Amino acid sequence: MPEALHFTSIFDLIIKSAMPWFGMDIGGTLTKLVYFEPKDITPDEQDREAGILRNIRRYLTKNSAYGKTGHRDTHLQMDNVEIRKRRGSLHFIRFQTTDMGNFLSLAKQKGMAELVTTVCATGGGAFKFEQDFRDQVNMKLAKFDELDTLIKGILFADLHNRTECYYYENAREILKSEKKQFNFSQPFPFILVNVGSGVSILAVYGPDNYKRISGTSLGGGTFLGLCCLLTGCTSFEEAIQLATKGDNRKVDKLVKDIYGGDYNRFGLPGDLVASSFGQMHLNDKRVSVSREDLANATLVTITNNIGSIARMCALNEKIDRVVFVGNFLRVNPISMKLLAYAMEFWSNGTMKGLFLEHEGYFGALGCLLQFNGELAAALNDGVELPIHTASGASEGAATSSSADEPPEKTPTSKHSTR
Repeated sequence: MPEALHFTSIFDLIIKSAMPWFGMDIGGTLTKLVYFEPKDITPDEQDREAGILRNIRRYLTKNSAYGKTGHRDTHLQMDNVEIRKRRGSLHFIRFQTTDMGNFLSLAKQKGMAELVTTVCATGGGAFKFEQDFRDQVNMKLAKFDELDTLIKGILFADLHNRTECYYYENAREILKSEKKQFNFSQPFPFILVNVGSGVSILAVYGPDNYKRISGTSLGGGTFLGLCCLLTGCTSFEEAIQLATKGDNRKVDKLVKDIYGGDYNRFGLPGDLVASSFGQMHLNDKRVSVSREDLANATLVTITNNIGSIARMCALNEKIDRVVFVGNFLRVNPISMKLLAYAMEFWSNGTMKGLFLEHEGYFGALGCLLQFNGELAAALNDGVELPIHTASGASEGAATSSSADEPPEKTPTSKHSTR
């Protein structure tokens, strides 16, 4: 289970380091933070920072510091990784973006700006909260493109974690499907479906060669919002817990409810959803459903929509591997198995749904990987930040092109965010 942390603990473990390297992905619902803890401490660093490093380790490993605002996903910790010629561990922390005010207040109390002048950030919140960081804690945000950082984070995690990528064996039998490791060492090309508050879908042809091909506003934020309205739940975790105990068949109208069984002419099984929430116009059906049934039906509705769009994108791009990431999949095996089933069933086994262990942290991880000293210097001098391409050229950070533009034949294609 994730270890929950008070914001005080989070700041203690971040700023009391001789080299506080971290990246942030400030999303519409969750803020994700990846922190690098160096292990190859030099004798000089040991003399100066031994006490501080001991404090960091204590905060990172102590199980008694629980709170509602922050969680460290201890099961995702990556050890013995090398970043910028330093070796250490990566720690993964998340908190509600609505608690950003508390985050900044504690940053000010801890004097974080005395040690860190620049924060590497991505996501919409990197723009939304930029002035708050500057005004409240005198810190500058180095903003990185969220899709660039997403892909860089995915490739780094898979390279350093042999069990990062997995799929579900026997996907057509959801109750019997089992999680199995997948060799993602030669990933390209693949469809990338990033499910956060909303959904962005990319066609990825290489590390710096991709295009955004679709998306939908119906994502994890939609699921949570509807569940809160329909069931009275107050958190994503509670919504998922309700959904695991419910039955969408009491809410949805199925093919067999219309045809009395399978619709064989078009290969539609009787248990397939024909109309989401299609039985809720009937009073006797409404009064008999539970909160759990409504949560499950909401989850199935959102997941089926994502799966349908992802499959059509894969068909259009003629790509047979579809990778699903994002915090919508956290503690959510129902959706993962439904997505795996959809890819397998509707493609007659020609497509495979793939998943990654670090789910929603790739943007923050990619952000951490992109930071360098030149960037900090440019920020302090007020220089407009470049985005460095694979060929060594650079373009303005705000430059983007149409989401429908096809990938270029050169190693780097232009791209845009949603």
